[in-house]
Amino acid sequence: MGGILSGLPPETLSVVYLVSGVLFILGLRKLTHPRTAERGNVISAAGMALAVGVTVLWFEILSPFVLAAALLVGGAVGTWLALSVETTDMPQLVGAFNGFGGGASALVAGAELVDQVGTVGPSELSATVSGAAAVTGLIGAVTFCGSLVAAGKLHGIYEDPIHYPAQNGVKVGVAGVAVLVGIVLVTQSSLGVVSMGPLVEPYWALLAVASILGVLFVIPIGGADMPVVIALLNAFSGLAAAATGFVLNNSVLIIAGTLVGASGFILTTIMCDSMNRSLTDVLFRAYGGPGAGGDGADDVYEGNVVSTSPEEVAMLLETARRVVIVPGYGMAVGQAQHAVAELAQLLDEDGVEVVFGIHPVAGRMPGHMNVLLAEANVPYEQMRELSDINPAFSRTDLVLVTGANDVVNPTAYSGEPSPIAGMPVLNVWEAETVVVNKRSLSPGYAGIPNPLFAMDNALMLFGDAREEIQALVNEYKGSR
Repeated sequence: MGGILSGLPPETLSVVYLVSGVLFILGLRKLTHPRTAERGNVISAAGMALAVGVTVLWFEILSPFVLAAALLVGGAVGTWLALSVETTDMPQLVGAFNGFGGGASALVAGAELVDQVGTVGPSELSATVSGAAAVTGLIGAVTFCGSLVAAGKLHGIYEDPIHYPAQNGVKVGVAGVAVLVGIVLVTQSSLGVVSMGPLVEPYWALLAVASILGVLFVIPIGGADMPVVIALLNAFSGLAAAATGFVLNNSVLIIAGTLVGASGFILTTIMCDSMNRSLTDVLFRAYGGPGAGGDGADDVYEGNVVSTSPEEVAMLLETARRVVIVPGYGMAVGQAQHAVAELAQLLDEDGVEVVFGIHPVAGRMPGHMNVLLAEANVPYEQMRELSDINPAFSRTDLVLVTGANDVVNPTAYSGEPSPIAGMPVLNVWEAETVVVNKRSLSPGYAGIPNPLFAMDNALMLFGDAREEIQALVNEYKGSR
């Protein structure tokens, strides 16, 4: 069905899609640095708006009224989410967005499959289309259901990993069934089945099996691995979109999906390297969860933990010349980023060198801490990655750890069997003094005690992150 722009030369649509693709690439390039990330987001959004707008006007698939209403509702929901969702809830929102992308790709591919079978008939249906539809359905359904489970875990609905007998074998078996159903779909297409039903029904069966696989795929994975899972599901959503592009013969979907998929896999690799774990370990040897493990904590902590107060920490800051602040998920939960930023600004005004040491997997999604600190207007120059900050801890007077646990746990280097064995961590214990702000001595998502809390140069500032850091800010102000 022709749209408003369908009277233009056919090459026009290809040129517009090419421009959109270039904007996606430029936007992604800008997203690689915090200073230009906001501009990159705008450029990418402009490319998507151009692609969607031209597609709507070129192909009048539905009435203009229905399309306008859909865009209006979708835009309103997106605006509402952007304005109302707290930054601390961004991980689960990102997880849900990944799922919606995968689910939309699966439904669009299915609708196109039904349309083409009804239009040209099974005998004329290209094996490329049916094959791409099978790939889209498999990846899209896994992404949709897996992302919903991940979002639920991130939101605290059920944080503990759920294990079941022979779980790895079950996952492999269900994946094998999904692949077989996909092969049936492609085989029936190539044989030219006369009835629409037998050809299209395997697609919906594929979605059902893949949806089960998505749930089984994520429920055993603990919170410590959530950054990796989010990055991987993001890659899956991109691959589903790219496969849908082959179903629709739409170049801009192929470009956008490939970019998302490639960047997601690169980010997944970075996350795995930061944890010194392979992707296979993350998917098939999951560990951790609130309340998991923790055996031997009394032996580590008993009689060795020294608590402190905001007044004492303020006195230590008065004599410090170099301070490193290490944020963690506890800072996000307590929404303490603004108090932390205010403290850093006060120290900077007094001539103290202040930087933030950020572990790649701190928080619940890649870049979680960077987003929170940027929201509090912390200069990008003060944010340092693990490889940059670790050599400087030995020259640091005071390290303030707020809400972090596993990423500052020296057990990673002990050589003993441990969920975090070999994982690169922030060597905060090398500083002259370490102040750790936590609600309690409870373990992190790896479920093991942290010997840092009992070290001679460590002090524990117990309490809610925002309340304690704000009290520290007030005490430091009063001593200036």
